Amino acid sequence: MTTVLRAHAEDQYADELAILAKDDDRPRPPGWKLSPWAVTTYILGDGDRITPKYIGPRRIVEVAVATLATDRALLLLGVPGTAKTWLSEHLAAAVSGDSTLLVQGTAGTAEEAVRYGWNYARLLAEGPSRQALTPSPVMRAMSEGRVARVEELTRMPSDVQDALITVLSEKTLPIPELNEEVQATRGFNVIATANDRDRGVNELSSALRRRFNTVVLPVPATAEEEVDIVSRRVEQLGRSLELPPALTGLEEIRRVVTVFRELRSGVTEDGRAKVKSPSGTLSTAEAISVLTNGIALAAHFGDGVLRPADVAAGIVGAVVQDPVSDRVVWREYLETVVRERQDWRDFYRACRDAG
Repeated sequence: MTTVLRAHAEDQYADELAILAKDDDRPRPPGWKLSPWAVTTYILGDGDRITPKYIGPRRIVEVAVATLATDRALLLLGVPGTAKTWLSEHLAAAVSGDSTLLVQGTAGTAEEAVRYGWNYARLLAEGPSRQALTPSPVMRAMSEGRVARVEELTRMPSDVQDALITVLSEKTLPIPELNEEVQATRGFNVIATANDRDRGVNELSSALRRRFNTVVLPVPATAEEEVDIVSRRVEQLGRSLELPPALTGLEEIRRVVTVFRELRSGVTEDGRAKVKSPSGTLSTAEAISVLTNGIALAAHFGDGVLRPADVAAGIVGAVVQDPVSDRVVWREYLETVVRERQDWRDFYRACRDAG
């Protein structure tokens, strides 16, 4: 696993899952590797041996886990960057020990990705048969009693989305070519993620939405909470990417988070001034990306200390998505807000130079 760039959750945190499984004496739903209580502990951490994977309201995680213990599918809804994919991966890893049964939703996703396809060489040679059938991740999850993940559900065409209706309501997948069907075994469920902010979104039909229990993931409630999330993830990514050691100043992390929160909300941290918001989402995930890139710059091309110049270019690139309107928003924010903060002078100069 040392050569893998990014290990699956069940591999990366295998030790923690084993600790929980060993000490877990609570009731487990059929097909689950852990009890709902242990799954929640794995997600939120215990302050000791289990590290937190998601930082947010405990009740949200409890509702999500409880949903998976019923016959309802789970839809994680939220703006980009609220850890929907991250949470779905860890939920699948803790519940069924396998987070790899994944359907990635795009505008080009075909119905075969949800139902099944065919090995056309065998189909032409032998005719329709189980051997010629290529199961989708959803079909495999049904057969094996595992959790299937559907990422960016609203990016799929509507007719492909609706291929899930029979699976979710009847817990069966018909194969009319063979006059057969695949019935879901105990432990099967579906976790889908979606957002309604990006372009290219296809609204879910009311019939499909009714078959999901929707859990909305909020943006971090406070700046301190978001700084904590960003700090943890930046440290984890630095280790996994084996970046050279760099001193990650909490001050720079706090600055990036402050800039993103102010531009996202349209008001300064002290509430005294309104600012214009750019077209991008400026999510927590983007803040993590900006800081990880800054650490790489500091480690490889600087003195090993994260400085304003290391994060300035990343911030400008994240904010200025539209080269016309966003550039005006950024310049106005830079001159009216950042410039006036006495302890941000070096940050202001670095951002002005990068812009």
